[in-house]
Amino acid sequence: MAGHHNNSLAMDPALVKYANMYVNRYKFFRWTPRTAWINFAYVVAIPSVVGYLAYTTDGKWDFRGKRRGDIIAEF
Repeated sequence: MAGHHNNSLAMDPALVKYANMYVNRYKFFRWTPRTAWINFAYVVAIPSVVGYLAYTTDGKWDFRGKRRGDIIAEF
């Protein structure tokens, strides 16, 4: 009959290994030059570049209330 059978789904060993690695990643993490540079890029460099671009172009364009033929540059 349609009872609940244990282990009725065959698990892919590669997916099980990946799931275990994902859960236990913090236990095996080490700071290396590569991980330090990646961390620096995502924590400092990219937000700094985005912030600089946002600051330098603040108020430069106004897309609201424009009509055909109007320019979008405010200065």
